[in-house]
Amino acid sequence: MKNNLVDSRRHLRQRALQAIVSLEFGQDPLQAAQFSYLYDQEEIQEAEIPLFLLQLVTGVDQHRDELDRELEPHLKSGWSMDRLTTIDKSILRLGLFEIRYCDETPDRVAVNEAIELAKDFSDQASAKFINGILTHFVTD
Repeated sequence: MKNNLVDSRRHLRQRALQAIVSLEFGQDPLQAAQFSYLYDQEEIQEAEIPLFLLQLVTGVDQHRDELDRELEPHLKSGWSMDRLTTIDKSILRLGLFEIRYCDETPDRVAVNEAIELAKDFSDQASAKFINGILTHFVTD
């Protein structure tokens, strides 16, 4: 299946975020990516998972500790990644992963997409928080 609307990078980021959240509960990255991609596609039982989606999910999984170490110093004093909501820390990890490892994604686009994910899956306060944190990692 190749549907440009369904397989847009924004849509794949949304699916990746859903898979990344499920990693918090011990799901295998490949299974999480496959489930999030096929979840509401009733007519399709199996499909090739887009490489971009797999790259995001497996990359965040493989670099999770490193991403957390980079993010934590930018949190308010007394805060740690463990204190954040699952969705907010997943968005931060995804955004920072794109900034650090996805050369085809401009840094500012990665930040903007993370903000949009926060607006869709969290709230306006989280969107501002995520913007403030990820902006520290943007290079011109």
